[in-house]
Amino acid sequence: MSYLIENIQLIDIPKISDPDGRGNLSVIEKDFLPFKIKRVYYLYDVPSDSTRGGHAHKELQQFLIALSGSFDVVLDDGMKRRIITLNRPNKGLLIPNGVWRELENFSAGTVCLSLVNEEYDEEDYIRKYSDFVLFKRT
Repeated sequence: MSYLIENIQLIDIPKISDPDGRGNLSVIEKDFLPFKIKRVYYLYDVPSDSTRGGHAHKELQQFLIALSGSFDVVLDDGMKRRIITLNRPNKGLLIPNGVWRELENFSAGTVCLSLVNEEYDEEDYIRKYSDFVLFKRT
């Protein structure tokens, strides 16, 4: 996949506000993401001093949403690093394959939703940063 890490941005998720002030509704439907969702999982009760992620994927694409709370996503393409904060349930982060990601600085009560285009496959993971750098050079 051809991309610049600087171009990875938060994506607005459609938000429908109730006219009677009863809250908001956000919807992700079939053509919103550039992939078909094959797996959904979420992180919660993550201690604020913990880090999640710490890997890259060869093929998998991921869309992250902070359903509640906030956390930082550290993105790394092997040459540049960038940090994006997720803290709104109507904004998500599309992470293409071939990008190292770490999730950190979780606030209390954070729930992180992950929508991905592949079922779990350990062979798709690059878990050592040195292996990731080699992968990016090939």
